Amino acid sequence: MDMRPDNSEHYPVISDAELEKLRQRIGVKIEKTLEPWVEEANRDAIRHYALGIGDDNPLWLDPRYAGNTRYGTLIAPPTFLFATNRIASGYVGGLPGIHAMFAGTDWRFLEPVRLGTTVRSEATLKDLIEHQTRFSGRAIQQIYHVEFFDQSGLKLAECDSWCFRTERATAREKGEKYKDVAARKVYSDEEMAEISAGYAKEQVRGGTPRYWEDVAEGDELPAILKGPMTVTGFIAYVQGWGGLYIRAHKLAFDTFRKHKGLGIPNAYNIPDVPERVHWEQEMARAVGAPDAYDYGPERISWMGHLMTNWIGDDGWLSRLHAKVVRHNPVGDLLTLSGRVVRKYEQEGRQLVDCELLAVNQDGEHSCEAEATAILPRRG
Repeated sequence: MDMRPDNSEHYPVISDAELEKLRQRIGVKIEKTLEPWVEEANRDAIRHYALGIGDDNPLWLDPRYAGNTRYGTLIAPPTFLFATNRIASGYVGGLPGIHAMFAGTDWRFLEPVRLGTTVRSEATLKDLIEHQTRFSGRAIQQIYHVEFFDQSGLKLAECDSWCFRTERATAREKGEKYKDVAARKVYSDEEMAEISAGYAKEQVRGGTPRYWEDVAEGDELPAILKGPMTVTGFIAYVQGWGGLYIRAHKLAFDTFRKHKGLGIPNAYNIPDVPERVHWEQEMARAVGAPDAYDYGPERISWMGHLMTNWIGDDGWLSRLHAKVVRHNPVGDLLTLSGRVVRKYEQEGRQLVDCELLAVNQDGEHSCEAEATAILPRRG
């Protein structure tokens, strides 16, 4: 069977029989999956993840600085947990040969991941929901529930994570979402200077407490930038996060033998992973996207970055519910912004709810999120 990108009419379609087989797994604890990229939150792992999302907060990177905070040590960015479980990151089972588009997570962060923590996780398939989408027509939303624990059994976090399973050829041939995509933007020197200046103005709250009493509904969060997108940036994220299927040589072929439909021949008839949509234009277009594009967990981590910049060291990101609504192909520039929509007290905690939004240079929504922060009270 020739399944090269230029012959992708041979890609499989969603089978009702395979879908029913997958439904039998709902609620069953997953006992075996690909090993996590990270099990121990050592200094290197924390640094690689933070730098992979472009986050230079010293709470993650500077041991001396972090030692003087309430944590007494380095901690990891909350979304670092993506690197400790591949299912939360978009690794899905069932429906062989059907593309998986990561589409969102609903995180609840309970405890910080401190330097030296060993992370263990448990996952179950939670639900399968059928949709009709502009991107690919018929699509199956595949939702998992994942819980994370440290070496003592303390629960660190939990999340629901979902992908959309889409037919590759159908998305390319019949999808409507990217039919009228504008030509890829070429930036002027003046525009690049403005982007550089925008990055230089990024605000990290750090050790200056943001007190609950000082926050008002309607307050705007300082915006941050991400991009313009490059394959180099996508690779930087993979260095910290690990990717889903990236293997070399013997290990790659071992994986292809175990997972039929995973190795899709490239232009040289060499089997390669579907994940190459993130660095190979031809494969991205074969699945209906306009160009190589960013990773979904990467984008959700950017929303976490926006929040932790604003919260400061003495607060805590309690919840992050984020939906990926559009690809960010090479060349896109994102502006991430937010505002406070609710301020309240609950169970002795001072809480603030925020609405977050990432838009590209054309004003199109890329990611939509809701977040809850726990803030300190004066005194």
